[in-house]
Amino acid sequence: MRLLVAEDEPTLANQLREALAAAGYAVDLADNGRDAHFMGDQEPYDAVVLDLGLPQLDGLSVLRRWRSAGRAMPVLILTARDAWHEKVAGIDAGADDYLTKPFHMEELLARLRALIRRTAGQASAELQCGPLVLDTRSGRVTASGQALSLTSHEYRVLAYLMHRRGEIVSRTELTEHIYAQDFDRDSNTIEVFIGRLRKKLPPGSIETVRGLGYRLSCPA
Repeated sequence: MRLLVAEDEPTLANQLREALAAAGYAVDLADNGRDAHFMGDQEPYDAVVLDLGLPQLDGLSVLRRWRSAGRAMPVLILTARDAWHEKVAGIDAGADDYLTKPFHMEELLARLRALIRRTAGQASAELQCGPLVLDTRSGRVTASGQALSLTSHEYRVLAYLMHRRGEIVSRTELTEHIYAQDFDRDSNTIEVFIGRLRKKLPPGSIETVRGLGYRLSCPA
């Protein structure tokens, strides 16, 4: 899953990127509102962490422009302590949740997981597909109760397919959602990750739909 973090305070921005990357996300950073608006308008993010106090273009204006343009990705806004009017304005502008600074990183991670789950129509923190279970809280993946050892990119591919289980996902879509913007993307490597996953997952878990992409198959 790929996230945009729009935060102009360098230390916090780097802390967010490190924590989110450690949790298995691909992360892009923007340190001003104009860049954040452009990136969110052009790239297919699974969620956004948006500070309202951005330079050049404030976060509330960025959010309003996204929503006016039909951009529907879930947005978690960051507000200053006791700035209740910002929280109300942010929710009214189309934010899905808010967090007040300072905050605990664990709470931000939990709120993001919940937003991404709800967007994908998932109620539980554990995603299940037949014998496969992916715990979004711990990043642990099991098959019939046995833990699987996955690389970070294998995990990102599987996590995206688990959130879209039963749907056809193109190689291009996977490439857009598992790599950060500054990563040297190569859609051909998706086939490599799929091949490795097939060796680790129960047989038939990942179907190839010729000319369209891949689908995670969940037996009854």
